[in-house]
Amino acid sequence: MNALFPTIFIGMTVLSVVLLMVGIVKPERIGIGHKQPGRPTIIAVAVSLLVISLAAMQSAGKNNAEAVKPGNVVSETLYTVSTDTRQCDSKTKSGLIGASDDEKTSAGIYYMVKTPANYNATIAHPLLMVYAPARTNRHESEKLVSLTQEATAAGFIVAYADHRAMSPDTIEKLAEIPGLIEQKWCVDHKRIFLTGHSDGGTTAMAIAFLNGTKHIPAAIAPSAMGIRGEDLKAYRCPNPLPVMVMHSGQDVQFPGYGKEAIQWWAACNGCEATPPVKDANGCVTYKGCKNKVTTRYCEGTGPHTTWPGYNKTIIDFFKGSQDVH
Repeated sequence: MNALFPTIFIGMTVLSVVLLMVGIVKPERIGIGHKQPGRPTIIAVAVSLLVISLAAMQSAGKNNAEAVKPGNVVSETLYTVSTDTRQCDSKTKSGLIGASDDEKTSAGIYYMVKTPANYNATIAHPLLMVYAPARTNRHESEKLVSLTQEATAAGFIVAYADHRAMSPDTIEKLAEIPGLIEQKWCVDHKRIFLTGHSDGGTTAMAIAFLNGTKHIPAAIAPSAMGIRGEDLKAYRCPNPLPVMVMHSGQDVQFPGYGKEAIQWWAACNGCEATPPVKDANGCVTYKGCKNKVTTRYCEGTGPHTTWPGYNKTIIDFFKGSQDVH
């Protein structure tokens, strides 16, 4: 319905202008029944219509602008280049600067890619891959997590994928997306980071321990994922991996799954058995993990559908994560 509003407003504007011209030049052509309105009346009606239509168009434009969250606007980043900076041949990378909304895998899964506003195709970027909750597309997922602005400002390329029903085959297909992005954009394949909420969190976590995909992420930050500790016992631990699990204590759909998952990861990462240390964000971090990988648990208080909102903490976690592959 909202898509019709601009057409209606434009029609009102045209009608008011025509009515104004006729009212000034030939008012006798306008009649209502057997009554003939005077020139002043016709001009007053025309001007009123014009004012209404212009005000409505301005209001609609303002609402549309407000619909785009500031957190979903790409930012410029500050590039710092050293002798250790991985680089690309820009001639081999066809990816565009800014937003590419309709990328698609061979299996038909749509995803979008957003780069820093001043994207440099010769410098290898960390990639933040965001997987979507159930029945959510890439655009809705971006609105939910609102990571684009902070991620691009920090020098990340950030990507969002449409949701697909969970299965091992689907997870493998979703895991192909970072590699496809790397073909078109300058991505550091040793700095691919995964996050997502609900089914998206399940996807991000599963990619990190399934045999065919566990080589992909350098770190993960799943939220509200639907994997129990009992489920995880069926899988072998991957190599030590930085992990930040986010889960609400009020999540009635997957109650307690977050605590169970972080305990499995803490064991896999060889962390000390001592109680984890609480930080200023209310998260707890395990001590003495192998290869000094960060193993963190952040517990929220909202319902299952709520993104926890630890965005700065997530970006800082990924920035501080070291490759352990």
